[in-house]
Amino acid sequence: MFARFSSLTCILSLLLSTMLHINVYAIDLDEATLTVPLNQSGKTTVLTPEQVKRGKRLFNNTCSQCHNGGITKTNPNIGLDPEGLSLATPPRDNIEGLIDYMKDPTSYDGTESIAELHPSIKSAEIFPKMRNLTDDDLFTIAGHILIQPKVVLEKWGGGKIYY
Repeated sequence: MFARFSSLTCILSLLLSTMLHINVYAIDLDEATLTVPLNQSGKTTVLTPEQVKRGKRLFNNTCSQCHNGGITKTNPNIGLDPEGLSLATPPRDNIEGLIDYMKDPTSYDGTESIAELHPSIKSAEIFPKMRNLTDDDLFTIAGHILIQPKVVLEKWGGGKIYY
């Protein structure tokens, strides 16, 4: 009898601790966190929780193989952190800049196309994961990239010490 009672107690406490474990979901994010730069002129947009959820899923399926945690595996000196994105030419620290990059990527200094090396819409025949992405998909992926520094703070783009 006591064994049954103790196992039931263990199960209930595990269930209770699982229910009380606090996670941050897109629905829990406030408007300030959901607000991201739209373009270089300073215009902003507020993402919906659905866009955040979808952006995370698309990023994980399409980009995370090389950019897990906001780092760049092929060049750890250039990450998806806000500073790294803002120092690129043209700046990629806004939705439109990231969409432009995902359509036709250029080198960090903006002088040459790297579409044959980096997955993009332009090189979708080489990179199959890019074939079916719509402009809305690119928008949500860009939104995910820009929200992450607000959610995971310095871990996003922080390199190997975090991931």
